[in-house]
Amino acid sequence: MRELRALAVDGSPESVEHLIAALAAALDGSGPAIVSGLLDAPAPEVPDDVAVVIATSGSTGEPKYVMLTAAALTASARATEARLGGPARWVLALPADHVAGVQVVLRALLAGHPPVVQDVREGFRPAGFVRATARLPHGARRYVSLVPTQLSRILDAGGAAPHALAGYDAVLVGGAALAPALRARAEAAGVRVVTTYGMSETCGGCVYDGVPLDGVQVRVTDDGRLLLGGPTLASGYLGAPALTAEAFDGGWFRTGDLGRFVDGRLTVLGRADDVIVTGGEKVAPAAVERVLAAQPGVGAVCVVGIPDAEWGSVVAAAVVPSGAGPDEAACRAAVRAAEGRAAVPRRFLLLDELPLRGVGKPDRPAITTLLAVTPVHTPDDPSR
Repeated sequence: MRELRALAVDGSPESVEHLIAALAAALDGSGPAIVSGLLDAPAPEVPDDVAVVIATSGSTGEPKYVMLTAAALTASARATEARLGGPARWVLALPADHVAGVQVVLRALLAGHPPVVQDVREGFRPAGFVRATARLPHGARRYVSLVPTQLSRILDAGGAAPHALAGYDAVLVGGAALAPALRARAEAAGVRVVTTYGMSETCGGCVYDGVPLDGVQVRVTDDGRLLLGGPTLASGYLGAPALTAEAFDGGWFRTGDLGRFVDGRLTVLGRADDVIVTGGEKVAPAAVERVLAAQPGVGAVCVVGIPDAEWGSVVAAAVVPSGAGPDEAACRAAVRAAEGRAAVPRRFLLLDELPLRGVGKPDRPAITTLLAVTPVHTPDDPSR
């Protein structure tokens, strides 16, 4: 067994320097394994091959401690490097106590240089991103990993910020679904966007633009659940053998997500727990979000289910408007045409911004609370 050392990372360059040194020692075996994030790990030791333990609350709020081996972390970093076209210099603009931030540090170290660190203790600022980018060597290949909120803020800032971002050879965007309109806007500004899908249990992103990284396997079960396999899988949950046995089986990790392959590319339909059952019909919030996000005037969107006495649940949408804002009737019509009448939002709320948690995921419980007091739309069709 191997000693486990808790490491507090507050987003400052100084704390990231400590993480860099600790991560390097954990990977080569010269130092203890490290736990990043929550600091009340349930055991002082881990198996010898574990290098990093990522603490994550997930969607349930219950802490889980994901054990990542040096081999899995390295396989993930090397597969990313191969997919993006070779080693590069990295800017760390994400919190380093999440798996995406840890992976940026690791990828940078394996490429031969520590990352340039943006100080995010006071939150992400486009001006700070511009300053961090300016510290990269001129002419060097460069990568960065962002969440959609950060990408949106950079584009909204205009001027130097989107110009700096357009100079990157790849901009990984993950942590939450990327709206098609936001991606189109970024690409129009010259940004080389690569969407990522993954989680702590897969060492972060393992599917890029719908295509699994080399060695990564994806299966869709009969009920639409996504299973992930390959060399990037975690070895389980620290101090939770029953939870490990439930989630990891036969070389596969059973995710909580639904998905399907469309033209050979994976489309993630959201979490199985988020599926809305309305009038006996199942609606995937992510499918409705994709339709709404493609409508004029929709900047960001989150769709949830709200309890309803007649239908069991009804579909509700929180929207951050852009430009002149959305046409609600047109949005509902687009959803009905694409996903059927059961998927049409009965509640529609405009917000200045979506409540977020973690590294940029919509806070669905908070959004559900807001939508619960929004008036119900009564459609012309009395059956829905």
